[in-house]
Amino acid sequence: MILINLLPHREERRKRRKAAYFAGLGIAAAAGLGVVGAWYLVLQHMTTVQQERNAFLSVEIQKLEVQIKDIAQLRAEIESLKARQMAVEDLQIDRNVPVHVLNELVKQAPEGVYFLSVRQDGQTLAVNGIAQTNERVSEFLRNTANNSEWLVRPELVEIKASNVQMANKEQKRLFDFSVRLTVKRPQDKAATEAVPGAAAASAPASAPGAVVAKKA
Repeated sequence: MILINLLPHREERRKRRKAAYFAGLGIAAAAGLGVVGAWYLVLQHMTTVQQERNAFLSVEIQKLEVQIKDIAQLRAEIESLKARQMAVEDLQIDRNVPVHVLNELVKQAPEGVYFLSVRQDGQTLAVNGIAQTNERVSEFLRNTANNSEWLVRPELVEIKASNVQMANKEQKRLFDFSVRLTVKRPQDKAATEAVPGAAAASAPASAPGAVVAKKA
């Protein structure tokens, strides 16, 4: 016996394929939405973690800024204390400089040179005096330039001849002079001795020559 299917099987098959197609689309869309949702959740989690890290870093940076300010303040206080300490040490060291200067003037002054006034301003020493001859003044300049430990760079400011009346009413020709010198501080002296050849470099290239007197 032969069975014949008179139903529209082709349309049924087409409907099944269409339903399967739409079902596949729905499954693909659902899978896509699931992937997008999962990736969104991962991004949200990563953003939250990064925000927490940023907040932690901000707090730590603020702490470091406070510590840096404290360190800078401490360094400033340390530098201030060092400056005060150096000032006190310089005062203690410079306390005996006038004694050395006076001793050095007496030591380097040749016979026939007399000092009338000595004035020190910082490291500059102004000396006024009288001498019997020009050569005495020149010798004093050479001594302070080449042989002095505390007086350097002598400079003749002025020299002039003048007649002085002695006790016996005798007129005697003398020379008034003014000299400017530089006082070597103990710190400079120690530094010069520590560096070989520095003393020679600080000395003038040539000793002062004979000075020419000016008539008053």
